[in-house]
Amino acid sequence: MRLLAIFCFSLLLFTPDAIAKINVFACEPEWKALVDDLGGEYVKTYSATTAYQDPHHIEARPSLIAKTRRADLLVCTGAELEVGWLPLLLRQSGNAVIQEDQPGYFLAASQVERIEIPVEVDRSQGDVHASGNPHVHWDPYRMLVIAEALSQRLQAIDPEHVLEYKQQLSQFTSDWKNAIRQWEEQTKGLQGKKAIVYHKNWSYLLNWLGVETVGDIEPKPGVPPTAGHLSKLLEAVRAQPPDFILIANYQDDKGAQWLHQKTGIPIIHLPYTVGGSEQADGLVSLYNEVLTLITSTTQ
Repeated sequence: MRLLAIFCFSLLLFTPDAIAKINVFACEPEWKALVDDLGGEYVKTYSATTAYQDPHHIEARPSLIAKTRRADLLVCTGAELEVGWLPLLLRQSGNAVIQEDQPGYFLAASQVERIEIPVEVDRSQGDVHASGNPHVHWDPYRMLVIAEALSQRLQAIDPEHVLEYKQQLSQFTSDWKNAIRQWEEQTKGLQGKKAIVYHKNWSYLLNWLGVETVGDIEPKPGVPPTAGHLSKLLEAVRAQPPDFILIANYQDDKGAQWLHQKTGIPIIHLPYTVGGSEQADGLVSLYNEVLTLITSTTQ
């Protein structure tokens, strides 16, 4: 009888209702991390990409299609960042709840105002995003807006745990605002500095820090650097020397290394998203790592 009672109690503990979680398909690690922070034990998240992949160029593999079929919520960047692979995943999934205009479809960039919106777009300009720069997770204030909107979406999808989601959001907001105050104190000395970037994925970060971008290693967005472009960039650098070159850990740094050898300008290799370094295992630690790398190089 005692064994039977234990067995029945175990079944009660592990009923589907007791362990049910919202299945979340995140396109990038930063959104998986945010969902985990806001959803806690009530979400089960999966990231389609890693910190060492360029999110512009991902293959819509069968394994990703299988994940989208089981998702209750899809959280991606949007603003055409995943245009080469996300539409195919959505079509092949056959999952009605995560299609566009459904509650299970959430694009982070759509929640905030974007920068660098082109007046005109054509193929000659390279990989230009018509909806503006999609790399919004590098503005801490925009992240607060996105977190609020994402929490509301979790509450709508899982109304039984509204209170818990509100508590998680309150904790995240408090911790994030405290971190912003520390980051802004830490980076005061960066205001007025000049940077060269490989790609415009640091624009929001540099705008927030008051750092001016004076050159791009890419001749056009998404186009690898050519010898001619690097030579012109070298001339511009000698006329207006920048303080550093920023390279994300998934980007080819050959052009940056060539420029460094010619000028001595330091290269700063940065984790672009969560998981990009051993230290960057969450959103706060990601910012901590990136800002520490930049400030320690420019002191």
